[in-house]
Amino acid sequence: MNPEPDAETVAERILTAALGTIDILAIHLGDRLGWYQSLAKEGPASSSELAERTDTSERYAREWLEQQAITGILTVTEGDSRRFTLPPGSAEVLTDSSSLNYLAPLARMLAGAAVQLPVLHRSYRTGMGVGWSEFGADARESQADMNRPWFELELENALNEAPALVSRLKAEGATIADIGCGAGWSTIALARMLPAARVHGFDIDSESIGLARINATTAGSAARFENLDAARLPAARFDAIFAFECIHDMPYPVRVLAAAREALRPHGTVIVMDEAVGESFAPPGDELERLMYGFSLLICLPDGMAHPGSAGTGTVMRPDTLRRYALDAGFADVRTLPIENFGFFRFYELVP
Repeated sequence: MNPEPDAETVAERILTAALGTIDILAIHLGDRLGWYQSLAKEGPASSSELAERTDTSERYAREWLEQQAITGILTVTEGDSRRFTLPPGSAEVLTDSSSLNYLAPLARMLAGAAVQLPVLHRSYRTGMGVGWSEFGADARESQADMNRPWFELELENALNEAPALVSRLKAEGATIADIGCGAGWSTIALARMLPAARVHGFDIDSESIGLARINATTAGSAARFENLDAARLPAARFDAIFAFECIHDMPYPVRVLAAAREALRPHGTVIVMDEAVGESFAPPGDELERLMYGFSLLICLPDGMAHPGSAGTGTVMRPDTLRRYALDAGFADVRTLPIENFGFFRFYELVP
């Protein structure tokens, strides 16, 4: 049992959190105003140069550049005018959308949640929710951008750690569904990995499906997308159904999983990827648990609660919760697949 923290320890913890919050919001500004991208692509700049490049205010640019240098993200050289540089490490994390270290979308997501605080206050009092569409483009695009490098660079390697599964997926004429596909990067990755298969992405959010279709066209992908509630999947159509980081968001997960089971062909399978949280609630938690509870408080639980009679799962869906949902949906068993080191995630196979 950990000792109770004293007041000074708690105060220091909160001050550190406040400094982190300032960094997150400042990163959001730099990301959305194009300041990081300009420094990465066009090189070091003074405040007047950066403002001119990006058609923004010099005075605000100067304050932001100085704050970014003070906090250690940028470096600065003194001379007739201060010139600020985005070092390679900072550039990768804040501008390289193809890197597994890309985290600018995390700031965008948290800022998008912060905008909703007045509505969240009301929801926490009344038990109502904040639907995904209300969070807007910041949340929708940031979630897609944050997961994109993992799907593009690592999904095939991850699934190959379960060779028996992959051999079934690679069968000629296999038909695969990706439910809750969002902006489609997981679907596009599956279609690239499985060229002999027909891969379909489904999502209840029409804006996300619009993004997915644009992304597929840009990528030259054969993946197809449909705006559809996964609880209405056509019966006996798919050899495999994937659900990447979405079951915990669904207000009626048992209904969706039951529909997925009915949508399988003989010998088909359902694969769920969700957060790799601990097996049980055991405070104090590690950084992963803290991050997932943060997402749950601000986004995932309010989204789920925006529907009457919601299961109200939240981001922290522990394995026993998924198992209960799967068994209630008619599955015989839930197995954890031997896939490790794939971001914050764990893979499960639901056995019909």
